Amino acid sequence: MIDASLSLERSTVGGMNQGTFSVAELCAVIRTVIEQTMPDDVWVEGEISGIHRARNGHVYFDLVEPGEGPGAAPVATMPVVLFRESRDRVNRLLKRHGDPIRMSDGVSVRIQGRVDYYPPSARVQLRMSSIDPTHTLGKLAAGKDALLAELSAEGVLGANAAQFLAPVPLRVGLVTSIGSAAHADISTVFERAGMAFTVVEVDTPVQGPGAEVPVAAAIRAAAQVDVDVLLVARGGGSKTDLAVFDHEIVARAITSAGVPVVTGIGHEIDRSVADEVAHTAAATPTAAAQFVVGRVQRWLARLGDHEMSLVAAGRRAVQRADQRVETLRGGVAVLTANALDRSDRLLAARCSRLTRTARSSQRRAVGQIGQAVARLEVAQRHGLSTAVRRVDAVAAQVRALDPALALARGWSITRDSDGRVVRSTAGLEAGDAITTQLADGDLTSTITSATLHTNPKRTLGSNEAQKQDATSEGVT
Repeated sequence: MIDASLSLERSTVGGMNQGTFSVAELCAVIRTVIEQTMPDDVWVEGEISGIHRARNGHVYFDLVEPGEGPGAAPVATMPVVLFRESRDRVNRLLKRHGDPIRMSDGVSVRIQGRVDYYPPSARVQLRMSSIDPTHTLGKLAAGKDALLAELSAEGVLGANAAQFLAPVPLRVGLVTSIGSAAHADISTVFERAGMAFTVVEVDTPVQGPGAEVPVAAAIRAAAQVDVDVLLVARGGGSKTDLAVFDHEIVARAITSAGVPVVTGIGHEIDRSVADEVAHTAAATPTAAAQFVVGRVQRWLARLGDHEMSLVAAGRRAVQRADQRVETLRGGVAVLTANALDRSDRLLAARCSRLTRTARSSQRRAVGQIGQAVARLEVAQRHGLSTAVRRVDAVAAQVRALDPALALARGWSITRDSDGRVVRSTAGLEAGDAITTQLADGDLTSTITSATLHTNPKRTLGSNEAQKQDATSEGVT
């Protein structure tokens, strides 16, 4: 190895270069200076960036000191190499601590290593040999506590817990990585429930640098759909894998959601900021789905209990009604029998009075009928005598007016050829045939002339005038 101090003295005399280094010599000097200046391992704090796991088992990344503010350029960057044998030691160390950390971009770490100069690429790098898990966990816990304190001060920590959760949440929104184990577990729970669940799935990455942005966007998108409850789920992982759900943008997406959010993130022992601000925090994705299914099952059980209570109450009401009916029926029977007895006695009394009244009325009617018959007999005899007298008078008049008597006394009746009685000379002409009826026969004559008497000495009946007219003119 080249002595760095001697080499520097040999190469510089009076400020003028007296010799020339080869590239390898210069790199060796630099490496020697670094080794002599920093012979021991050092602890360095920073964030992992650009991590790459090579096929040969080595891990390469940059340890950066972030700048102030979002998107600011790093203040400083140190390349880090974790060789395969050192990587195995680091992994064993993490496992002894419960494997809480997964080295990935954006994770703040405190690592141990030796500063090294790598001549082939003229790169100063840190050869990592160990890691401090408590540093990363402390950073995560401190960030989580600060965020929870901020949300509590704003009064939004319990905003989603105040959302009304429907008793039968059958429309479920699901924010997770579709195809993951968490997605498969939740789907299995809903399928085996045998209920009419409708699951609206929103696919999103759930870990990695910047994953908090699509997770928050997926929560907001799912909350805009007509769902009863929203599940945010991710399977198990390290603390750093779950750090996405400790991010402020995810927490605020949950607090501002208009539907209840049920989280199922990580394992039973994990508790994220998303769990703290959600309506309900389940231990695992499966438990989150079971919480929703159990709520519906409990509602159905209560419905069954209400049904049984209603059936029992109905039966008791029917029994009470039957007893009341029996009581009323007995009372109605007694009242009916008493009423019938009173009705029979009243009917018998009224029948007796009606019989007496009928007999009295019958006697009065018989007497009235006898009087009416006597009056009718008297009236009949009187009317008959009157009618006989009237008939006799009419018969006398008829006999007096009988044409035969008139004919017997010398009167006659003259008729024209049509058989009409001739009452006037008007309408008769010479040559007309007439027939004269006498008491003992008829005479047929022919009119030779007819004279109208305008001023006769007396008024004669039609038959007398006809007879005088007919005979006075020499009727033959």
